[in-house]
Amino acid sequence: MKRTLIALTAVASLGLGACAQNGQYDYGTKQTVGALGGAVLGGLAGSKIGGGSGRLIATGVGAVLGGLVGSEIGRSLDSADRAYLGDTTQQALETGRSNASYQWRNPDSGNYGTVTPVRTYEQPSGQVCREFNQTIFIGGRSETAYGTACRQPDGTWKIVS
Repeated sequence: MKRTLIALTAVASLGLGACAQNGQYDYGTKQTVGALGGAVLGGLAGSKIGGGSGRLIATGVGAVLGGLVGSEIGRSLDSADRAYLGDTTQQALETGRSNASYQWRNPDSGNYGTVTPVRTYEQPSGQVCREFNQTIFIGGRSETAYGTACRQPDGTWKIVS
């Protein structure tokens, strides 16, 4: 068991070391490292749960489930994606027309999306708020979110729901 743990840790470490090249992260590598890391952690957790002959089954199930979860996390938005999304959201909320979509795209990851301000209103306190829709495409799959943001005293918009 100890030898297996060392081997899995070595594989995960090699994968993590290959993540970055000149400060840029590769989309496919992030997903692979996420899957490897998740599989290692899932396998370790499974090995602690199972007992006797069931330990091997629990380790395998843990590794598979951990790999799937880790892969999905690796596919999620990186910091550059979040920066593109954040900048576009701030601009759309500040100057965008209602029901007009504003697009962002990260050329490095291939992820992209739209922000669509829907309705602007003023709260009784005088604070201006806007409802909006966001659609994000990660690896060709879309996720849609709806929210409300209100202008802060410093002029930025803060998502409140």
